[in-house]
Amino acid sequence: MTIQRMVRIIAGFFIILSVLLYSETNSPESIFARPNWLWFTLFVGVNLLQSGLTKWCLMEDILKKLGLKGEKLSQSQKA
Repeated sequence: MTIQRMVRIIAGFFIILSVLLYSETNSPESIFARPNWLWFTLFVGVNLLQSGLTKWCLMEDILKKLGLKGEKLSQSQKA
């Protein structure tokens, strides 16, 4: 599995998790009754936007240090 694929999986998981935790606030007996979970969703979204604009992603750097491999770019993709 490549780093780029793992970044997408992790980002998707974080967004789904934060929305589910936020939706639990509708339940009166919920432990996680905090609308602040939406800030986490915003954080992930801003990082995805920043990564797309700057071509730098902190999660990619973390996964590289953990030993995951990146995709090999062809000559046409490097330009």
